[in-house]
Amino acid sequence: MKIADIRAKTDAELQDQMSSLAKEGFNLRFQKAAGQLANPARSGQVRRGIAKIQTVLGERARGVKIEAKPAAGKNKKTKAE
Repeated sequence: MKIADIRAKTDAELQDQMSSLAKEGFNLRFQKAAGQLANPARSGQVRRGIAKIQTVLGERARGVKIEAKPAAGKNKKTKAE
């Protein structure tokens, strides 16, 4: 989940996505306790996804405007021969 994709969504879409991630995190905790967790890294991904969504929602609540950063490596200077 990329931050640019998150910023492109509306607040309602982000709330829906955050609730589905919270439910998934809840289920992952139960799977871990039962010893049935197939992908242990997924719980970290879910936590980070929730944190990214909360960050964007907080920025919007405070009125912070984030500018898009230029892609790395696009403006490389070439060596004059």
